[in-house]
Amino acid sequence: MKIIIAGAGEVGTHLAKMLSNENQDIILIDSDQEKLDSLDSHYNLMTLCGSTSSFDTMRRAGIAGADLYIAVTPFETRNITSCSIAKKLGVRKTVARIDNYEFLKKENKMILKELGIDTLIYPEYLAAQAIDLALSHNWARYWGEMGNGQLIMIGVKIRENSQLCGLRLRDLPASAHHHFHVAAIKRNAETVIPGGNDTIEKDDIVYFITTPEYVEEVRELCGKKTRIIKKVMIMGGSQIAMRFCYEFHDKYQIRLVDIDRERCEYLATEIPEIEVINGDGRDIEVLRENNTYQYDAFMALTSKSETNILSCLTAKDFGVPKTIADVENLQFYSVAESLNIGTSINKKLMASSSIFQILLDSDESNSKFLALADAEVCELEVKKNAKITKAPVKNLNLPWGMTLAALIRTNDKAELIGGMTHIHEGDKVVVFCLTGTISKIEKWFN
Repeated sequence: MKIIIAGAGEVGTHLAKMLSNENQDIILIDSDQEKLDSLDSHYNLMTLCGSTSSFDTMRRAGIAGADLYIAVTPFETRNITSCSIAKKLGVRKTVARIDNYEFLKKENKMILKELGIDTLIYPEYLAAQAIDLALSHNWARYWGEMGNGQLIMIGVKIRENSQLCGLRLRDLPASAHHHFHVAAIKRNAETVIPGGNDTIEKDDIVYFITTPEYVEEVRELCGKKTRIIKKVMIMGGSQIAMRFCYEFHDKYQIRLVDIDRERCEYLATEIPEIEVINGDGRDIEVLRENNTYQYDAFMALTSKSETNILSCLTAKDFGVPKTIADVENLQFYSVAESLNIGTSINKKLMASSSIFQILLDSDESNSKFLALADAEVCELEVKKNAKITKAPVKNLNLPWGMTLAALIRTNDKAELIGGMTHIHEGDKVVVFCLTGTISKIEKWFN
């Protein structure tokens, strides 16, 4: 597949690096040659210096023969313009990054479709939705629903009080063994695809696949308690914070603290339903004066990953039960996961995961992805005569770096996958895969 990415910013660069491992034909366009030079010699991709909305640049990139054009510059109007040009010049599908919720409204999306924009990616909106999900299921580090809610993906940090701590997978209680599937284990900075002899250790983040009726069983085995979240404190008036407040001010009682007085005045005017405080959220005295210990959740959503991580650690010291940190620096992402800061979010990973839905040639309305630093969870539909249907799972000799966790049959019945499971055409299979294995996976399902 030939993919042209317009914009070598944070999202574009991360996406280009990730796709360069997947044996895709990648061309990255940006007007800053210095940004491109840092990528050219280290990754399996081509770069082109030029304007992302230039007809000449697009023709030089071979836009007429491209399968996908992804515009992810920081400028919304430039992304929309370049996608429209790319479509007129012959690209098969376009994706535009936006930062305006108005474009997501159904009537406006139809207009953009006529202009040549097939898919819209709004990273801040994705992050706001992920935060709400984390607050709703606050005992888990990660929560994802697949197959219209028939299968649940749960990531839980294991503490000493868990019945699973120190247990080999083959020794799981017989009553629970068939009610959930351990899809992966995140240990320190490494993601492990586990076998029966692997042991669950203290501080592991374990990813379970289960069905809704057994979610409580997983929670109890992990030794977790669930809480009702109503009072929320946010540090930082970023775009993610603003989007969250717009979407959920009627669901949560929100107090937002920001160091910039002008930003505070703007937020107070735009979203009068929330309480806005001008102050430095990094200052322990400010947190103490604002009675941080009384809040159900604390979210650090400034533009600095280090600040967000340290602030969540401080909030934990104040006794806040649920903390969420925006960790945009991927170098810190694995570190953040290993610390006691609750949930980490990263809009670059979320945007990249959404774009992966398009690449996998699956049903975009049903495919769900969980973005990790070095792995993906996806829901893939099995095509006619696919290799995955030729034998029971235990006899397939599947490639390293992937595991089959669960499936939804064509009759909409959800099942966990075992060694004797036989996968059929039309089934939707939940696959956990390490970064760099997507091309291998496609060969088994297509």
